[in-house]
Amino acid sequence: MKKIKVSVNGIVHEAQVEANETLLDLLRDRLNLKETKAGCLGGECGACTVLLNGKAVNSCLILAAETDGSDITTVKGLSMENRLHPLQQAFVNEGAVECGFCTPGFILTALSYLKENPKPSIPEIKEAVAGNLCRCTGYQNIIKAISEASKGKYGEII
Repeated sequence: MKKIKVSVNGIVHEAQVEANETLLDLLRDRLNLKETKAGCLGGECGACTVLLNGKAVNSCLILAAETDGSDITTVKGLSMENRLHPLQQAFVNEGAVECGFCTPGFILTALSYLKENPKPSIPEIKEAVAGNLCRCTGYQNIIKAISEASKGKYGEII
């Protein structure tokens, strides 16, 4: 067991974690943050993506003990004053949400990428989100939502 302290969506949490406990386990099971989805549990689908110190990571592949002192953001942490983040709004307005299971992972992956490349081309967006799987949409509206958001259509991304 290891005692850790992390900030999740701006709230500091302390927990005793097992050596083999993942960040996904901590978020879903201990902190009850179900918006972080448990998909493949092997880093193949991107459903569990969160921002760890501003970078997109698969939380199923990160040990909770390794996150001591870190800042973690889930998709819930993006909304401001009961308003959706511009990237979240783009997903809604552009029809990029169907069942919604993959949506948090796509949004956080896209946000991390847009911080590095705020004006990406369509091929660059496709490459950036290649590690995220969707079984419903066919990806066109997801790519369009990210592209439109990057153009500022829904407000300032970063």
